This record gives sequence, C-alpha cells and structure tokens, in this order.
Amino acid sequence: MESKKFKIALFGNVYQEKKSMAVQKLLATATELNMDIAIAEGFYNFLHNSMQIEIPKCEIIKGNDFNADVAICMGGDGTFLDVASRVGDKEIPILGINTGRLGFLASFSPDNIEEALTTIIDGNYNVKKHSVLKMSCEEMPLVGYPFALNEIAILKHDISAMICIHTSIGGEYLTTYQADGLIIGTPTGSTAYSLSVGGPIIMPEIDTISLTPVAPHSLNMRPLVIGGDSTIELCVESRSNNFLVSLDGRSQGYPDRIHLQISKAPYCVKVITKQEASFFSTLRAKMMWGADIRE
Repeated sequence: MESKKFKIALFGNVYQEKKSMAVQKLLATATELNMDIAIAEGFYNFLHNSMQIEIPKCEIIKGNDFNADVAICMGGDGTFLDVASRVGDKEIPILGINTGRLGFLASFSPDNIEEALTTIIDGNYNVKKHSVLKMSCEEMPLVGYPFALNEIAILKHDISAMICIHTSIGGEYLTTYQADGLIIGTPTGSTAYSLSVGGPIIMPEIDTISLTPVAPHSLNMRPLVIGGDSTIELCVESRSNNFLVSLDGRSQGYPDRIHLQISKAPYCVKVITKQEASFFSTLRAKMMWGADIRE
C-alpha cells in the first residue's frame, strides 16, 4: 500500500513582491520532498499572474474548506492572523515564514525554508497552543468571523468624542471605561495592539485575558489581567450612537447600547515553533531587550 504523502496548505501576503524568491525556494523544496501542495486561490493568482512564477501541480484552496498536515503562512503577523481565521477549529498546525517586519508569530525566516520543511516532515518541532477569543451578542447577529487570536478591540467610530464602555466580568460590574476604546486581548495579543497602548506582556501559555483601555479619560484606569475562563460583558454608549468592533483588525460598526459577550473560544490555534525557540529569546530578538544602540 502506498503511504500517504505529506500535504501542506500554502497561504501568503499578496502585497509583497520581494518575497518571490522565497516562494520559489519553498515550492522547489516541497516538490523535492515529494509533498502534496495546496495553495490559497488568491495567493495562487498573485504568484501566477503578478509574479510570473512557475507553480508545480497543486490543489487550489477556495474558501476555508480545506485540509492539510500543516498550513504554511508566508508574510508577517497580519497574514498569520488571516491564516489562523481560515484554519479556525480544524486543528491544523500553522508554520509561519516571516517575510514581513516584526513577525512574533512567524518563527522561521526565508533563509531557512529547507530547514522548516524538513523539520515538519521529521517532526522535530514544538507545537504551542494559543487561546482564541469569541464574541457573541444575543440582540443581533454579528457580521463575519466572531473569533480573534490577538484581540477584540472596542473603539470609538469617529474622532469627536470618547465612548463609555460599561464592563462586567462574570455578571459582576467592574467599571465604566471612558476612553477611545478598550482592548480585550489574549496572551498572544499582548505583544500586539495592547502593548502599543501600555498593556502587559503575557506568556502565551498562561490562561488569561487582558483588558487594556485606549487613551482613558482617567489616569487611574490601568490594564487588568483576569482568568481565561472569565466572561466579559460590555455595553457601549456613544454620542454618535455607534461604535467599532475590531477582531484582529477586521472592523465592523455596531449600534450602541447592544450587549456584547466575550469569552475564550472552544478551540486553540496551534503554532509551530523551532525546538530551541523560547518566548524569552523571541522577546530579546524582536524587541531588542538589553541591546545598546550606542554600540
């Protein structure tokens, strides 16, 4: 009986032409390793039409109905978040090749593509589970995918005035944030939007949810970290009678005074990392902790 071939699902950023050489190397290496290849339709069209890259025989992924042993993401963290939403609860581990800028979620560089593909075939890697947030609303159906790997941000819709965000946790009133917004973040998201507004850095394996206000009216409104099994209830008041909800950058306007519930999703996103990689080494490398710029 013929053994099952290893299958990869390939996704990528369609705005970075500079990564063409990296994609060519990946496709050539995958072909040499006798892998089955599936490519997201938009990325395939970009490679074939815009980049004029010769693509080996492959399956075209249309929508989110696909399966693979590993999903490979070529891009930065924004591309990774999009891939995570497409993988959803399929439990397919994601390997990120960083062709973007910072790349907290993408552990591999374009220079070690051969190592990355050999690693996943040999099984010499770690898989870390990252918690996901889910948003729901009893009063109206929500638009789009209601899950977020990094954060769910409640934001004012215009530039005129702050919003009031009445916040309860597990049915107990916490406070009313008068601010430009409130970021409800996972530990994964603690090095993203939340960090830029003064939120805490949290190790990914710790089961927590963080609440970080954006430009609060009162200086004593500080970031708060709560247990990962908590349910957060929000009701927003706004002078413009609407507000924005951003789930990992996917924004949608909603009318104020509706009630939102945010809690941990029933699934995790699996992220492939190098065996020698650690959260602390990533912080030192990506954030230049301890570096002396005078040297």
